[in-house]
Amino acid sequence: MPKVLISDKLSPQAIEVFEKNNIEVDNKPGMTPEEIKACIGEYDGLAIRSATKVTADLLEAATNLKVVGRAGIGVDNVDLQAATANGVVVMNTPFGNSVTTAEHSVAMMMALARKIPSANASTHDSLWEKNKFMGVELYAKTLGLIGCGNIGSIVADRAQGLKMKVIAYDPFLSPERAKDLNIEKVELDDLLARADFISLHTPLNDATRGILNKESLAKTRKGVRIINCARGGLIVEADLKEAIESGHVAGAALDVFEEEPAQNNVLFGMEQVVCTPHLGASTSEAQENVAIQVAEQLADYLNNGTVTNAINMPSVSAEDAAKLSPYLELAEKLGSFSGQLTKTGLEEVSIEFEGKVATYNTRPLVAVALKGLLAPLVEGVNMVNAPLIAKERNIKVSEVQREQSGNYQSLIRITVTTEKRTREIAGALFGAQPRIVELHGTNLDASIGKLMLYINNEDKPGLIGGVGQVLGDASINIANFHLGRGDGSDEAVALVEIDQEASADVIKKLAELPSAKQVCLVRF
Repeated sequence: MPKVLISDKLSPQAIEVFEKNNIEVDNKPGMTPEEIKACIGEYDGLAIRSATKVTADLLEAATNLKVVGRAGIGVDNVDLQAATANGVVVMNTPFGNSVTTAEHSVAMMMALARKIPSANASTHDSLWEKNKFMGVELYAKTLGLIGCGNIGSIVADRAQGLKMKVIAYDPFLSPERAKDLNIEKVELDDLLARADFISLHTPLNDATRGILNKESLAKTRKGVRIINCARGGLIVEADLKEAIESGHVAGAALDVFEEEPAQNNVLFGMEQVVCTPHLGASTSEAQENVAIQVAEQLADYLNNGTVTNAINMPSVSAEDAAKLSPYLELAEKLGSFSGQLTKTGLEEVSIEFEGKVATYNTRPLVAVALKGLLAPLVEGVNMVNAPLIAKERNIKVSEVQREQSGNYQSLIRITVTTEKRTREIAGALFGAQPRIVELHGTNLDASIGKLMLYINNEDKPGLIGGVGQVLGDASINIANFHLGRGDGSDEAVALVEIDQEASADVIKKLAELPSAKQVCLVRF
């Protein structure tokens, strides 16, 4: 009988799920790291929330551990690289607390609009300062959503029930999906200029970090109110403080902060700011939902090998795993490359398999390619839910298999169509190493490094020297420089692998080179 340890506080219903599925379970919340490490070797599964830290050291002691299940979306407390290296599947429950988080966002918006926290404190102090707490109505106001995925769409629905007009900025939101939600899709600057309330519902990544900063806040309409129940770091807190003090921003309601637990935050003590200690998922219903879901997922995996909501492995049988492994890496990197270059709404994705790879089970390859493509801007995406997320967003996904090989024994090509353009990338394996062999119809041969600059340029002399000069001035070392020229075209592409991070200023200088048309930093 498989054995599972619950090391964080979960709903008692999780224990019932395990027992019903013939899983032996020990419920021991509050254990110290040393206590967990001392006993973890006895267990096949580990069910956690955020308190338990699944470190490389702990995983080394977990000699029988097969799966870790996180009741919730975030897996920052799990060393994914070490878990993968130790053959441990890591699962989460990405949608179990969506309604709860959305409702908290609406509650924070109402509290901010009517100054409820300050009025509550004043009344408890017997001051009865009725004229001091003049609020604003939500009725007929414009709510701007930055991010309109699972949680954002629920907030939109609730706001429409309050008779608010909802607009949204989300590069991955298709026009069809926006129409289904009865919201208006806009560009970020348009949202900033029009919204009376701005609510953030996007993951924290390189594209969204500090999305509300001094420059973007200056573009908002005077008197705007801001709500963030998504991720700390989406707002530059010092810039928000300055905007509130100047009177440009009327107030903010924050459930998340750049550093948590938040202590001595620059926004604390401001009467225009409503704060809660990361309570977005803190309802009994949400805690019960994620506990039941994680127990069901762990039981299914331990009893019959079913993989659901896995973070670090595909839904694939053990028989196929070995032969698919290098192709999974190639497909994910090709998808990730395309996703990081995509700045407008996705409409269609075509994934082609040519040669030997076309004879394999390509379903996990499609899933991992979509996961790589969607991950830059979609919260909680993994191999299992990526196809569903694409479907929900009305992204047409097609798959083509051609067993006859061309220039390569096996080739994977991803074609992405957005509202504004079509991009194409193809890759092949050299041994077991993934390489990019075609980009926008241009042939090249590029290894894939951790940090790469993508440069689309006019095919004119001087680019290489200009790039070298800019990077040299910034003390950035070039590891590899790959060039490709289009047949009969005046365009070319360059993929430059670099050893050090390129700042926004460096990217700007590269983009200002005479022949450069587009420059992006791509991370793997």
